[in-house]
Amino acid sequence: MLTRRSLLGGAAAGCLASVAGAAPADMPLRQRAATRGRFYGCAAGSYQLRDADFAPVLARESGVLVPEYELKRLIVEPTPGHFDFSGADALIAFARAHDMKMRGHTLVWYAANPGWLEAAVLAAPDEDILTGYVTGMVRRYRGRIQSWDIVNEAIQPDDGRSDGLRNCFWLKRYGPTYIDDAYHAARAADPNVQLVYNDWGCEGGDTWNDRFRAATLKFLEGALARKVPIDALGLQGHLAAFHGSVNQGKLRAFLDEVRAMGLKILVTEHDVDDSGGSPDIAIRDRAVADASARFLDVMLDNPATTDVLTWGLTDRYLKADGGLRSMFSGYSPRKLPLDTDLRRKPMWYAMSQAFGE
Repeated sequence: MLTRRSLLGGAAAGCLASVAGAAPADMPLRQRAATRGRFYGCAAGSYQLRDADFAPVLARESGVLVPEYELKRLIVEPTPGHFDFSGADALIAFARAHDMKMRGHTLVWYAANPGWLEAAVLAAPDEDILTGYVTGMVRRYRGRIQSWDIVNEAIQPDDGRSDGLRNCFWLKRYGPTYIDDAYHAARAADPNVQLVYNDWGCEGGDTWNDRFRAATLKFLEGALARKVPIDALGLQGHLAAFHGSVNQGKLRAFLDEVRAMGLKILVTEHDVDDSGGSPDIAIRDRAVADASARFLDVMLDNPATTDVLTWGLTDRYLKADGGLRSMFSGYSPRKLPLDTDLRRKPMWYAMSQAFGE
């Protein structure tokens, strides 16, 4: 299928000239996205706001902010009934001061939980440990957070269930209705907030990705038929430059089916792993930009896509391990739009071009 970007010899190679021809070359991503009625944003931690070099760049480039980890239950409720909102509140204050939207991530997940939670859930006499938490969090940030990832990564076809759901401790204790209950609790706590289901694995071309897309569509169709108040699907967009690739045709067809359900679509955690590639930074940067371009070319072609968030803005705060092995020594990740010195990389220009088309 011929796409906008298939006409280019390589996204990174043509980015500077194309962007310069369509808009001022220094137009920040948030402004570039806004010219097409979209939003660009990124994840951040409150500690990053203390970086005097980075904070103004964050405010300039990003129109949406999501806490990288400071709204996950591991941080928010480290011990039962004792809450720490300091990090999230600092990020929200920064967002409000710089006219940024705020996303919440995430309320119900099988991971990033305090050590006490799983045993408490399995022993819980009722659903309050689930719905009470969702209600309290959404109500606390009512009017300050515009979009919430209510349930995160609840689908896992490899677990062998006919419904495709992940066999996590939430499911073991409450059954599949734990998802419905979480969304209903969130809607009751804030009738105006956008409620998102967030997951990954829908952009690749492997057989496993086919099964994941099918399971995701089945889940969404069933939830909407049961009147579960899901407003949008969040696709994380964690890609790899040198292993695996985006299947544009399959992703396009999948997004069309999601849009036909009446759902909005968000890219919630985009980055491109560059491990396993050449030690030549220019080659790696070009591969990262091309992978991002292939993904966003399809995502932004769909009118239901409203937001694109990267999982961070700069490589400055990345660690070299990330759970992935590099093939050369001295590897430093280059998976985000800005480098460690806050300079724009080919990925930034690829994203700017994608927003402008």
